[in-house]
Amino acid sequence: MPGEVQEFVSLTPWTMIFEVVNLLIVMLILKKFLFKPVNAVLEQRQAEIGGMYQKAEDAQKEAQALKQAYDERMSGARKEADELIVAAQDSARRRGDEIVEDARDEAVQLRRRAEEDIELQKRKALREARDELADMAVDIAGKVVEREVTREDHDRLVEEFIKSAGDEP
Repeated sequence: MPGEVQEFVSLTPWTMIFEVVNLLIVMLILKKFLFKPVNAVLEQRQAEIGGMYQKAEDAQKEAQALKQAYDERMSGARKEADELIVAAQDSARRRGDEIVEDARDEAVQLRRRAEEDIELQKRKALREARDELADMAVDIAGKVVEREVTREDHDRLVEEFIKSAGDEP
């Protein structure tokens, strides 16, 4: 035994062929039972991911369309609010003008009524003054003439007195 050297590594052709055939069989088995299912799972995952990307793109497009519709509605709402403000300002301006016009009309009416009252008071004062003057003239005439004056004489004397004074209305 001491003379025998044992070989640690030896290359035999049949062992190599057997190893290569064994490797091919293992690869075929792995291909059939491992790679095909793994590839199928990977393809399925890829399809799911592609579907998710498509859904995400669709959702993004829909969100963009909704945002655009929202922006249009907000723009329309702003425009409508501006129109309402302008309409309210116009209405307030017209109402203010109406109030001023009503106040002017009322002032004119008050002035007219005041002028009528003044004219009425003036006439009343003139009548009262004429009546007083007539009474005084009658008293004076009664004293001067010392006779009894009738109502017709009294009225005639008052008229003559007023004509002579120049205050005939």
